[in-house]
Amino acid sequence: MFLLGYDIGSSSVKASLVNAETGRCVASAFYPKTEAKITAVNPGWAEQDPESWWENAKLATHAILAESGVNAAEVKAIGISYQMHGLVCVDKQQQVLRPAIIWCDSRAVPYGERAFEEIGEEQCLSHLLNSPGNFTASKLAWVKENEPDIYERIDKIMLPGDYIAMKLSGEVCTTVSGLSEGMFWDFKNCRLADFLMGYYGFDTSLIATIRPTFAEQGRVQASAAAELGLKEGTPITYRAGDQPNNALSLNVFNPGEIASTAGTSGVVYGVNGEVNYDPQSRVNTFAHVNHTAAHTRLGVLLCINGTGILNSWIRRNIAPEGISYNEMNVLASKAPIGSAGISILPFGNGAERMLCNQEIGCSIRGVDFNTHGKHHLIRAAQEGIVFSFKYGIDIMEQMGIPVKKIHAGHANMFLSPIFRDTLAGVTGATIELYDTDGAVGAAKGAGIGAGIYKDNGEAFATLEKLDVIEPNMAQRQAYADAYGRWKHRLEKSMRN
Repeated sequence: MFLLGYDIGSSSVKASLVNAETGRCVASAFYPKTEAKITAVNPGWAEQDPESWWENAKLATHAILAESGVNAAEVKAIGISYQMHGLVCVDKQQQVLRPAIIWCDSRAVPYGERAFEEIGEEQCLSHLLNSPGNFTASKLAWVKENEPDIYERIDKIMLPGDYIAMKLSGEVCTTVSGLSEGMFWDFKNCRLADFLMGYYGFDTSLIATIRPTFAEQGRVQASAAAELGLKEGTPITYRAGDQPNNALSLNVFNPGEIASTAGTSGVVYGVNGEVNYDPQSRVNTFAHVNHTAAHTRLGVLLCINGTGILNSWIRRNIAPEGISYNEMNVLASKAPIGSAGISILPFGNGAERMLCNQEIGCSIRGVDFNTHGKHHLIRAAQEGIVFSFKYGIDIMEQMGIPVKKIHAGHANMFLSPIFRDTLAGVTGATIELYDTDGAVGAAKGAGIGAGIYKDNGEAFATLEKLDVIEPNMAQRQAYADAYGRWKHRLEKSMRN
């Protein structure tokens, strides 16, 4: 008996096949093998073709079935994780009307800011737990105003995971968690946020049928089964955005537990057991995977857009040509903590929620032409990313979420010793690294939704801890000094 998980990212689509009895991943694959294309027609825009997600999902599915030799009939449930906050628009024939406006596209910022002001901050924060910001609802408002012909043809709007579920099953549905990440959910009244829908002039018919996060959400239709090599009728039993799903993958379900990722973007995600919000709306609050009206479980999400994308930019443009990420880490280790005075502000990938939706760009401060070399810049980039985490963690702690232990997958920036040691050193938190990923988590989520596992404790009983990083107390002051310098430069930049 096997479980299939998909992780629909902006860089690639990954599929993993998990043995339900042992909890072990037997095969995984991702496509494309180079980073997926993101189209930016104008500065601050970011779009992808939803059909490309489906094509890559097919390639990944074929690869894992071939690698594992598993009969498709043995796949008992499917789970989906996906890049959050995207907007997919389809017509009555379920045809895509325009490229998806994805998470890092900042064109809708003015729409969200205007809604926040005109509806009222208290109304938005107490009901949505966020400003409407640059989320899916505001992106739809942009389409309504700027592409009215397309807007008039929309039958349903979807998040990227809803689109893949539709392609699998032919059914259009969504979840409360998904609606909350798009700013369509009213937490105070436990219903669709009709006041925001009314403000933007959206008809409620645009919203798909709501299904539980852990439940049957459709079954694989004949055409999709033929394309993917799966069995017709296989149930789809779990769906969540990538950050709630990452927390699930790390068995983070309860108040006070923290999960983190550092891929293209960086995230710290804490579970709160009480309805609360940041008065400045610098962090995001959504329904966690196990949130219900009776049991509040909210995911407080700190997101930094410019994380791994900065590291890859450094590799392409500053590091020696042909160098690997491991070799970059070795080179960076030759520079001292604090990078001999260089600070890099890693905010060059769109408007930053943590900075009140300012788009200040990436900048390098403190370079001395007679002192600094590539190793200083490489280290400063990683430190700048970590310091942006610390800046946001301070906000979360002000909301009453102590960050003492961070769960993370052994992947992306967490593969770097400099990144890990700096994060532990500047926050004072212990970091625990686990052998998991989003696609494996989605597969296990499907197992919970299908009733194959009785609860998350059973689903993640085999989760393997790979490493523990404790803060080096002897170096705490050096990290604190470097962070203080970085923070001063950030705040000065924000005032300019």
